[in-house]
Amino acid sequence: MTSETYLDFCFVRGESVGFSKEIEQILKETFGKKRLNWYLEEKTIEGAEMVIAEVKGMSDWNSEEETILFLEENAGEKFWEYLQGYKMFIYPVKRGCNSCGNH
Repeated sequence: MTSETYLDFCFVRGESVGFSKEIEQILKETFGKKRLNWYLEEKTIEGAEMVIAEVKGMSDWNSEEETILFLEENAGEKFWEYLQGYKMFIYPVKRGCNSCGNH
């Protein structure tokens, strides 16, 4: 079963060069085999770089808990080092109408 997947990640590190390219590579390594796309927005704030990653598409996860388990097993050390916050919404596709899943 597939689910509509919306993930937002906030990554932060000390100011340097090429942070969004590094995050792009991290996301490719983590989600490369999933049917997900992402958009990155980079900002520099008071000597730090921040990249907001909006990830969305279809996945085989049925819940936020399954998504977190996937990340714990597949995300690399740099992902966890840079991650400062996240938000996720997983909407499993239901049979029938979207309100009850029965009709």
